Amino acid sequence: MKSKEIAKNLFYVGVNDRQKALFENLWPLPSGVSYNSYLILDEKNVLVDTVDVCYSDIFLKKIAEILDGRSLDYLIVNHMEPDHSGSIRLLRQRYPDVKIVGNAKTFDMLKGYHGITDGLHEVKDNDTLNIGSRALSFHTAPMVHWIEVMFTYDPKEKTLFSADAFGTFGALNGGIIDKDMNINPYREEIIRYYANIIGKYGSAVQKALQKIAKLDIQTICSTHGPVWRQHLSEAVALYDRMSRYEGEEGVTIVYGSMYGNTEQMADVVAYSLAENGIKNIAVHNVSKNHASYILADIFKYKGLIIGSPTYSNQLYPEIESILSKIGIREVKDRLFGYFGSFSWAGVAVKKLSAFPEQMNWEVVAPPVEQRQGLLSESYEGLWALGKAMADALVGRK
Repeated sequence: MKSKEIAKNLFYVGVNDRQKALFENLWPLPSGVSYNSYLILDEKNVLVDTVDVCYSDIFLKKIAEILDGRSLDYLIVNHMEPDHSGSIRLLRQRYPDVKIVGNAKTFDMLKGYHGITDGLHEVKDNDTLNIGSRALSFHTAPMVHWIEVMFTYDPKEKTLFSADAFGTFGALNGGIIDKDMNINPYREEIIRYYANIIGKYGSAVQKALQKIAKLDIQTICSTHGPVWRQHLSEAVALYDRMSRYEGEEGVTIVYGSMYGNTEQMADVVAYSLAENGIKNIAVHNVSKNHASYILADIFKYKGLIIGSPTYSNQLYPEIESILSKIGIREVKDRLFGYFGSFSWAGVAVKKLSAFPEQMNWEVVAPPVEQRQGLLSESYEGLWALGKAMADALVGRK
């Protein structure tokens, strides 16, 4: 089984998962996902991270083929999430003398997940490990996106092994390095991955970016998705922008609708936005579109407008769910508008009014509340809401 050589004596030994339907049992994987691992051959041979235990057989065969009878001296564990640490116990059984490199928090999890407490080599921030022609350095990156996360840097090949940072959804369909593939599908998936997996931890990402800015990095090896080289600066810039919650000029409209009346309201707002010069408009039916795609657009665009019918004297359940997911991620600095509908008792608008206060967001216009069907007064209010959002986005007075 031929493995890809990323640089001299640096090999890709990851695997593709096109079987799993949901990542973390939450987020759809229509194009699969990769679990990336890397093997460095030197005076001491080093494996960086492992893969999901479901793929351990393929993974171990790749390692054995490259080692070709040589020893495996070190396993560096940058991240203990089970999709990357799941094969550690089997690896240790195959290579009982391998030393496991990690920080104190790594080893606490290693004991909890695998019962492994011996053969450990602890490193701290900025420590190095000499493996021959390379002196690997370690850089802690807590809460990107688990507490034990660290990055490993190879100065010889100017390569950063970045754990989940800069990762994407999507299996690797032949190419491993970005220059060898059509990168367009991964551009959207890195946003969806960030919004759903990393999104809450913007301040931690900023600290990590400041830390690695001191390194001369020409290649980034993440644990998911392409190896970044040709598009490295694009991936880093995206993480920088998203971790600062800096939205593009555009609007995400999210609505729930049982019989189409609230949907009509959403369409009026969308028409108004377009007529007032906004081109980037994403409209999501919360009952049909998965939350992962909605959250990706909320991270992408500066404006957010939410519409809900009253449902049993509460918000529409799926609207309440998406609000919870946004709140968990502590999305900052959005322009907000909202509308609602009801048949005999209006509650949705009142419930929605608390959300921008909770998030400390700017409300661009008064909400619109519709009783039963769409009437001219509601139409005018919805049109005004769209115009107010457009004006706020482009800075019109």
